Amino acid sequence: MANKTGRKPRITISQTDHDRILGLADALESRDPLLAETMVAELERARVVKDSALPKTVVRMGTTLTYTADGGEETTVTLVYPGEADIEAGRISVTTPFGTALLGLSVGQSIDWEARNGKVHRLTVIDIREDE
Repeated sequence: MANKTGRKPRITISQTDHDRILGLADALESRDPLLAETMVAELERARVVKDSALPKTVVRMGTTLTYTADGGEETTVTLVYPGEADIEAGRISVTTPFGTALLGLSVGQSIDWEARNGKVHRLTVIDIREDE
């Protein structure tokens, strides 16, 4: 999930999201060890801040955001926990490779992520809708 320089972009995550997602990764360990490992790696490289200190321009759990993939059309989705996921409604689970890639990105940041079929995609966050 590196950027064009080969390094992953800096990400920031709230303490609450960090703790809950770490618990999800632990629970996934036996069912999908590769995804669990990817989630933990993202958490380990993240700057963790108090919930109130997380800027509104950063993707957090529950964020509705607009992105482009591979420079294509803009798409709007909401990042959610697994029980709330509904792909047809644009509710993407953080326990998917795509959802894991979104977490902690800021508006304007890009990241490469690998789909389950092995294809690498470039994801760019265009906008984050304010909580209503």
